Amino acid sequence: MIPIFRRIVITIPLMFGVATLAFLLIHLIPGDPVDIILGDQATTVDKVALRHDLHLDEPLSSQYAGYLFRLAHGDLGRSAFNHQPIVNELKARLPGTIELTFGAMLFAILVGIPLGLVGAVTRRNWLRTSLHFLGLIGFSAPSFWIAPMLVWLFALHFNWLPVSERGGIDHLVLPAVSLGLALACILLHTTKTAVSQVLHEDYIRVARAKGVSDFRLYTRHALKNAAIPIVTTLGLQFGALLSGTVITETIFDWPGVGLFLFQGIQQRNYLVVQACVLLIAIIYVVVNLITDLVYTWVDPRVRLS
Repeated sequence: MIPIFRRIVITIPLMFGVATLAFLLIHLIPGDPVDIILGDQATTVDKVALRHDLHLDEPLSSQYAGYLFRLAHGDLGRSAFNHQPIVNELKARLPGTIELTFGAMLFAILVGIPLGLVGAVTRRNWLRTSLHFLGLIGFSAPSFWIAPMLVWLFALHFNWLPVSERGGIDHLVLPAVSLGLALACILLHTTKTAVSQVLHEDYIRVARAKGVSDFRLYTRHALKNAAIPIVTTLGLQFGALLSGTVITETIFDWPGVGLFLFQGIQQRNYLVVQACVLLIAIIYVVVNLITDLVYTWVDPRVRLS
């Protein structure tokens, strides 16, 4: 329990560092943010008003202290364009991103792990080679190419699935597949490698000698003991899924944090960009913490350090 508590405590300064980097985002951009947002034709009065709204007329230390104070109270500022609280926008859009991310992860798990298990236990070289080739192609293909191809095939050509907006399960299929395909291919390779290694262990030979069925041998014994690298891959790639939602949500017009971030970049709405980057980074840190804690559940021999 003490190592787990220590791991949680270590996360606190990490969160603090993430918040600090998000604060510095608006100060690291080249040029004056006010001029970038309003343009050259803005009046002096408008520039002074926006500079006051962004607290850029205060010393940097005061800005930082005020930022941390507002952050502690759940205040992420207001949009420079519609003057609405950014936290309300994130609350409205976060469920869409969570739905898309978990849909993509579910697709990756249901496709990648079974195919990886098949690739590890099959004795057919052509099947193993085919799975390796398909995994390589799926991992190499960029999402900004996969998404339009899926739209053309399943929405325009066959007219089977809707192409935009958030709705039922049918609206989720194409974005989730587009986002989760790369992770599915990574899981395929990770599962195949991990299971292939444990198949040579003594306990596998003992279980086979006892007459354990192949299905139980591969799923309950081999796959369970190969779970650590699979869990690690899922945890590390969760952050990649979150960053990938920017492209996927933009292509499919999915109302989530990724689309909100893209719109903020287009509008040069730096408080929105700052808030989105902060939210994604914090979620990434929390998921990595949960991944470390899951290790002790998957394999009690693991001790956090």
